[in-house]
Amino acid sequence: MNPNHIAYSILDLALVSEDHTLKQTFDNALKLAQHAEDYGYKRYWLAEHHNAENIGSAATSILIGYVAQGTKTINVGAGGIMLPNHSPLIIAEQFGTLGTLYPNRIDLGLGRAPGTDKETAEAIRTDFMEAAQSFPTEVEKIQTYFSVDNEEANVRATVAEGVKVPLFILGSSTESAHLAAKKGLPYAFASHFATTHFWDAMAIYRDEFKPTRALRKPYIMAGVNIIIADTNEEAERLSTSLIRMIVGIFTGRRAKVQPPTDMTDELRDIMRNPQVHQMLKYSFIGSKAKVKALVKQFLAQSKVNELVAVTHVYDINDRIKSHKMFAEIIDELNVSTSIMQPH
Repeated sequence: MNPNHIAYSILDLALVSEDHTLKQTFDNALKLAQHAEDYGYKRYWLAEHHNAENIGSAATSILIGYVAQGTKTINVGAGGIMLPNHSPLIIAEQFGTLGTLYPNRIDLGLGRAPGTDKETAEAIRTDFMEAAQSFPTEVEKIQTYFSVDNEEANVRATVAEGVKVPLFILGSSTESAHLAAKKGLPYAFASHFATTHFWDAMAIYRDEFKPTRALRKPYIMAGVNIIIADTNEEAERLSTSLIRMIVGIFTGRRAKVQPPTDMTDELRDIMRNPQVHQMLKYSFIGSKAKVKALVKQFLAQSKVNELVAVTHVYDINDRIKSHKMFAEIIDELNVSTSIMQPH
C-alpha cells in the first residue's frame, strides 16, 4: 500500500434539521452512508451525544446496526462511544454482536468525554467522573472481553470473544495521545472542533507509539469540517447553518439545524470571534477548487493518514453533494501523489 494514500471517512451526528422528524433523520443517515459507500469512503462513524435536540445519535450502537444493515462494504462504527457512560462489558457485548452480524465492518472508537452536559452525565452514570479517570483501565477491559484468552474468566462477553472489531482511541487533548501511543492503537483527533492541542497531540502520539500486532506504525485520523458547493458563495451560504449551531453551543441553546440564509455582516463577525475562529480553524468551506487547495495544504502540514469529514448543513442533498466532491478531491490528490512516487 502507498503510505501517501489518504483514506477518507465521515463522522455523523445524525443531525436533526428544522421541520424534520427523527425517522427522517435516521433515514437520511442511512442514505448518506449508502452514497458514501458508492463514493469510496472507508468508514461512516456515528458519535454518541445526549440531551441535545439537534443530535439524533444518542442510542449509537442501535443506529450503527441500522446503517450497517442498509449498506454492504463500508465500515460502520462509533466515533465514538463515550466509555465512561457505560459498562465495558455491555459495550463489548453490543459491538461483539454487531461484529458478528456484519463481519469485518464494525469499528469501535472510544472516548472519555460525556458527550453531554454535567447534569445529564450524572443522570447517565452517577460515578461518571470516577469512570472518566479510569478510562485507560476501562479500555483494557474492552480489550480483555474481545480476547479469546478471556474464555476461562468468571466474567465474559461471550458474544465478543475472538470477534474482529478494531479499537480506536478518540481524543481532543494530549492526554488521549499518550494512551493511544502506549496501547499501539489508531488515534482519531477531534480537530473539527478541538484545535488547540492538535499538533502537540500528534507529536506525542508519533514519538511514544509502541507497535503492536494490530498496528505496526502510528495511524492518525483528523476530523475536518467540510462544506463544498458549486461556488464559494453557495458554500458560504450553506455554512450559515453551521455558524448558528456554534452560536447555540456557546449560548446553551441547541436548537435544531436551521435552514441556510444569505451571509450577513453579523454572521461574519461571529466567525471572526477568537473562540469561534479557533474552534473552526480546520474548516474548509468553498468550491471544489478552493477546498482542494486547502485540503492539500493541510495534508502536507499534518501528514495524517486519514481525513474524517464532518459536514453540518441543513439539507441532506447538500450534504451528499458536498461529500461526493470531497471524495473526488481526495481521489485526485491520491492519484497525483501516486504519479509523483518512484516506481
